[in-house]
Amino acid sequence: MTAVSVVVLAVRFLLELAALAALGYWGFHLDKPLLARIALGLGTPLAAAVLWGTFIAPKAALPVPLAVRLPLELAVFGAAAAALYASGHPRLAVAFLAAAVVDSALNVALKL
Repeated sequence: MTAVSVVVLAVRFLLELAALAALGYWGFHLDKPLLARIALGLGTPLAAAVLWGTFIAPKAALPVPLAVRLPLELAVFGAAAAALYASGHPRLAVAFLAAAVVDSALNVALKL
């Protein structure tokens, strides 16, 4: 494995963690009753993690072809960017989405 591959995979892992954090942040900061915020703050990242582990992760329980995996991972990253935007962080949302798209493209190009 080359140094570039290691960096791309490390950035990908950090983006995955950031996506979960963004989804949780969004859920906990909604103008909703406390129980709804707790449910969304915990449930949304949990749903994303289950989706990721089931279909997208390198050792996924149900591996899918690239034509299915790529839209799924971009949907998770897109949802995280939308959550950041909705939480009042539009610049961070754009930066996150740009980093996710570049990293996903590098993952495909390097066949990681």
